Amino acid sequence: MTEERNTAAPETEESRNFILNLIDQDIAEGGQFQGQTVHTRFPPEPNGYLHIGHAKSICLNFGLARDYGGACHMRFDDTNPVKEDQEYVDGIMDSVRWLGFDWKFGNETNLYFASSYFDDMFRFAEHLIRTGYAYVDEQTADEMRENRGTLKEPGKNSPYRDRSAEENLKLFHEMRDGKHPEGSMVVRAKIDMASPNINLRDPAIYRIRFADHHATGDKWCVYPMYTFAHPIEDSLENITHSICTLEFEDQRAFYNWALERIIPLLRTPQYEEALKVIRAMADGEDNLAMAFVKAAFESRAKLGGSLPEEAVARLMQAWENGLPETIKDETVTQFFATLLCFPENFTPLMQAALDVVRPNFFLLSHQYEFNRLNLTYVVVSKRKLIQLVQEKYVDGWDDPRMPTIVGLRRRGFTPKSLQNFAERCGVSKVSGGWIDYSVLEQCLREDLEERAERRVAVLRPLKLIIDNYPEGQTEELEANNHPQKPEMGTRRISFSRELWIEEGDFAEVPPKGFRRLTVPADGTPAKPVRLRYGYVIVPTSFEKDESGRVTAVHAEYLPETRSGSEGSMSVKTKATIHWLDAKTAVPAEIRVYDRLFNVPHPDEGEGSFLDRLTPDSKTVLSSYVEPAAAAAARDDKFQFERNGYFVADREDHTAEKPVFNLAVGLKDSWGK
Repeated sequence: MTEERNTAAPETEESRNFILNLIDQDIAEGGQFQGQTVHTRFPPEPNGYLHIGHAKSICLNFGLARDYGGACHMRFDDTNPVKEDQEYVDGIMDSVRWLGFDWKFGNETNLYFASSYFDDMFRFAEHLIRTGYAYVDEQTADEMRENRGTLKEPGKNSPYRDRSAEENLKLFHEMRDGKHPEGSMVVRAKIDMASPNINLRDPAIYRIRFADHHATGDKWCVYPMYTFAHPIEDSLENITHSICTLEFEDQRAFYNWALERIIPLLRTPQYEEALKVIRAMADGEDNLAMAFVKAAFESRAKLGGSLPEEAVARLMQAWENGLPETIKDETVTQFFATLLCFPENFTPLMQAALDVVRPNFFLLSHQYEFNRLNLTYVVVSKRKLIQLVQEKYVDGWDDPRMPTIVGLRRRGFTPKSLQNFAERCGVSKVSGGWIDYSVLEQCLREDLEERAERRVAVLRPLKLIIDNYPEGQTEELEANNHPQKPEMGTRRISFSRELWIEEGDFAEVPPKGFRRLTVPADGTPAKPVRLRYGYVIVPTSFEKDESGRVTAVHAEYLPETRSGSEGSMSVKTKATIHWLDAKTAVPAEIRVYDRLFNVPHPDEGEGSFLDRLTPDSKTVLSSYVEPAAAAAARDDKFQFERNGYFVADREDHTAEKPVFNLAVGLKDSWGK
């Protein structure tokens, strides 16, 4: 199989570190967050289990907070009661902790829910309606979709757009009180239906939902949209850096629009201070006042369509050919008078122009975007993951073939391996790059190579009978727990006349280059093979059943060649195989997993992504393991020598009935 293979870290140091550079600038002297502690957040919606893309975001947000001595908030964006559940809340928190992160910071717990802010959000929506920046729309969903326009054509204003604030408030309160059916009306931000950014064409900010919420029960009949709730949550929690994936880049304009227009309620102390500063400028000297006027003029694109803003826009038209030089200019006087008479209509302009006094005067949160994770052979759409679970293509959210964190955990991935993977992927502003799945596997392989003790398992057993070994005799041989780490100690494994070996370690008709057990048909002497930790053996014959399948191999051992003895190297061999004593080997279930999809990009091309599922991606083997493996605790990880890295299943494994999952092979076999 061949494919594009991006096995490298991010393209450049600049692309890898651009977020770090931005934060450095923000908190430096004169920066917009000077003197503030860096606060990030991880805000999943509890409508499913987290996946590998979330793992990257967790590592990034919690890692940034850690590196800058700040805090990362754990926040649940639970604004849609139809899809959310406490099960997912609990599962998400468990996954974050398992990855090695915590949301505590000093005496702060920093566990938050969007639903805790529903009262605030409702007040903010009322404020937008009262100031003319939101309205209740009674168009159907199809009508709103049709009137939204396209990327090339502007949208059309709703026939309900110019209702009075009083009427809109009345309807909004009726929505809250359950007096209107679902889908009959929504609250929309009043921005610009002709905006080239389609996300600014009067987006919905509230909808009616008659559903019990996991936290608030039936208290509410109206719920905020995520795009409205997200910036509010960030600013209420004083998040400095809201790190999102690139698909939210076009939403940043609305993020800022919403925050800037609710400043009087969101940042009341700073708002009152701003009015004092502006009054002082209007009554003061030219320098600072005219710097403010210049900054306001340069930010005139932030003016909306209210009557006071339109009046200021007309004043500024007179400045197109040159700004006034003094605050005594009549237009400047009118500008200050209008702004101070209707300050709630000019908070976006204030936010921009007050930079001449202090950057980010109102301490609003800022959104920054990075590239999302694109991993080959994987789908991360929650809708598609839910479909895989509900239609039983997998055995649940924690199926080891799933890209969910609970699935990866059950597969045998470690927190360190996922942290290393996130670091290796890096962050960039460039979208569309693909990371090959082998990079993820290699991160696990590297971690387990260092920490996983060695054990012996025979996956597809074949009986080996050593005819010249004394019948009834058993001896113990010493095996290293890790060949490169003597500090990890040794263990004893038993050896007797009858053993289990891998079926593939014997060939009746050997292929070219085969160096393991075979009995030459031409009568030439068989080649010796070493039993790891044991003796050199020479195969002599084999048995077959009626179907022609080999059922047993016979051999003779060379007593002087025991590993560790003086004569161990007296006979040269070209192959070493593993084995288990048939007397003490413990029957075990071994689950071997393939990649769930058999093409690099399952979402692409004609047909359904389900058409690209790998046939028989799960194989269950009746195998044997040594007693030291059978006695493992759930989640214990080992290298089964020559076979790969395995984990004791965290649900089904017991000492009496061992169950192991293949985590990753010893080497990548997919790009060949």
